[in-house]
Amino acid sequence: MHRFLREFWLFGLKQAYACMFGGYLLGLIFLTNYWYPFSLPRYDFLFLAAVAFQLFLLGFKFETPKEAIVIVLFHCVATGMELFKTSDAIGSWHYPEAFYFGIGNFPLFAGFMYSAVGSYLARIWRIFEFRYSAYPEAWKPVVLVVLIYINFFTHHYFYDLRWILLAASVILFGRTYIYFKVDQVYRRMPLLLGWLLVALFIWFGENIGTYSRAWVYPDQSSQWHMVSPSKLLAWYLLMMLSFVLVSFVHKPKFVRLTIPSGKVEHATSMDTPL
Repeated sequence: MHRFLREFWLFGLKQAYACMFGGYLLGLIFLTNYWYPFSLPRYDFLFLAAVAFQLFLLGFKFETPKEAIVIVLFHCVATGMELFKTSDAIGSWHYPEAFYFGIGNFPLFAGFMYSAVGSYLARIWRIFEFRYSAYPEAWKPVVLVVLIYINFFTHHYFYDLRWILLAASVILFGRTYIYFKVDQVYRRMPLLLGWLLVALFIWFGENIGTYSRAWVYPDQSSQWHMVSPSKLLAWYLLMMLSFVLVSFVHKPKFVRLTIPSGKVEHATSMDTPL
């Protein structure tokens, strides 16, 4: 019992540490919706606050230069999608307040909301010392996430392939387990379940963001209501994109699994590729 409580406590601390940037940004979004005494547009304040916090994380070594690279990559990928999704022709969602720091209908602070996801994954990958079993060949996830990213654009004009892409992710990663070390012992869980849980928490954060009117969907313009659970699929697919981007920086390490006579699968090495 003592060991369980210790691991549970450490798990929570490590998760909080990994969520540092995302929690900071979400907290500011919520707070400034109710109290904002400055003349500078709120979105611009959020942008400057996000940049300042990123510099703080780097300066005090809470974040490594490699993790900062992931944030920049994901920010660029997200900016392209945001510019398209918020354009007048598409209007998937919009930002109802004024801003100076932005491109088209897209305030630059919004890119950091995506960066927070990349920041979380990069940091948690390192502090939990992730390992994987039955991980697919490196080129296959890359091809899949490229198709996922393209579908975010093309589904407005052609058939939406997200369910096919979801099925492909299950085929590709259905046997993959992620091994993580909370304290001294490695635990494991299906990688797909891990992605789903993270997507669920992002969806909770999205509800806080839209409630605080940081951005709104067309059906929330007159009155707020919870974001449709169908958005979970979009966040799940975006999670895969973020994961693969992080894998370019934190190269996946593997475990070798053996099936002894008792047919109990176990890891015999934490650093040996399959």
